[in-house]
Amino acid sequence: MPGDRVISWPKLRTLLGVSRLSMPDAASAKAATGYERGTITPFGSTTSWPVIADERVRGREITLGAGEHGVAVAVDADAALAALDGTYADVTDPEAP
Repeated sequence: MPGDRVISWPKLRTLLGVSRLSMPDAASAKAATGYERGTITPFGSTTSWPVIADERVRGREITLGAGEHGVAVAVDADAALAALDGTYADVTDPEAP
């Protein structure tokens, strides 16, 4: 998602067809992905997860965590979503001032 936006939990729940979502604790996140929280990337995860990108990044260069703290990779959003079989959707709101 663009840096000036935040996840819209109601929009994301609607898209996924669920009534509740929560972020995992650090140990659960590491067990599920193989990465520490703050370094999780959709590339190389121990489990294949659905990838949803905010529609506002379509056609842009984005940066993704690269599995280590302080390391990121810049990629074309469209190429990344295609490689990950991801989906674009309106899942964010403007960040509050």
